[in-house]
Amino acid sequence: MVNIAKNLESPQSEIDREFERVATMVSIVGIVGNVMLTVFKAVAGIIGHSSAMLSDAIHSASDVIASIIVIAGVKISRKEADEDHPYGHERYECVAALVLAIILLYTGLMIGIEAIRTIVGGSISGIRVPGRIALIAAGVSIVTKEAMYHYTVHYARRIRSESLRASAWDHRSDALSSIGALIGIAGARLGYPVLDPIASVVICLFIIRAAYSIFKGAIEQMVDKAVDEKTFAELKECIEKQDGVKGVDHLRTRVFGNKIYIDVDIAADGNLSLVEGHAIAERVHDAIEGDFASVKHIMVHVNPLEEER
Repeated sequence: MVNIAKNLESPQSEIDREFERVATMVSIVGIVGNVMLTVFKAVAGIIGHSSAMLSDAIHSASDVIASIIVIAGVKISRKEADEDHPYGHERYECVAALVLAIILLYTGLMIGIEAIRTIVGGSISGIRVPGRIALIAAGVSIVTKEAMYHYTVHYARRIRSESLRASAWDHRSDALSSIGALIGIAGARLGYPVLDPIASVVICLFIIRAAYSIFKGAIEQMVDKAVDEKTFAELKECIEKQDGVKGVDHLRTRVFGNKIYIDVDIAADGNLSLVEGHAIAERVHDAIEGDFASVKHIMVHVNPLEEER
């Protein structure tokens, strides 16, 4: 029986630095873009008398808070393991995503409640027709936020960041909500002013949907969800092709933030010496380390073949 376990601290430290650099850079770009959009849409909403555009401005303001949360979550999650956190701090990134989901949910509900009050409790005839500037602001927001979504999701996939992915989908939800605002404002200008607050309700639904998606993704990582089927199959294939491995008895994976933890039981010739069994375990470990950059911890257990077959 041979066990070998390693935490890949040296190679991972460089990856961690790159992770933090990229996540911070993308988040700062998001903050700058959202601040500019928030001011522009708020001014357009006020001047253009559009509740839908003001709701959209509030959504963009929540994005600024979201980006700040992402930066904080990433910095905390990159801290090295200590006595109180021997497996590291990766899950703090998931916590950041959960906080973001709660903020989005609250924002969406407040927007929706206010819009429903306007539709149900107010006088439809008293709703002012939105100005052209509100229509222009909606169009600018759609193009800008969709571009920010593609920019952010590209880097989220590159560094496998859950909080950055959440931020990307927040941009996408803002773009979709701006489409709702555009339709509502255009409809109001064509003689149906009630469509403006109705657009705010649509924006509310988009925000709540995004909040649910972010919440679900963060929870899946916090409860030790396994890697996807494709990655699992690739890991198993990598292990089985190593010299001396007669089979894979058990393979268990856990995802912590953007890191993967692996426990594997392999079968080897029972007549091998302890040194030879250890060498096989080392080969398996090194192969996984070389082929899967996201793996942080690997535990390899070697079973004698005759005990398992």
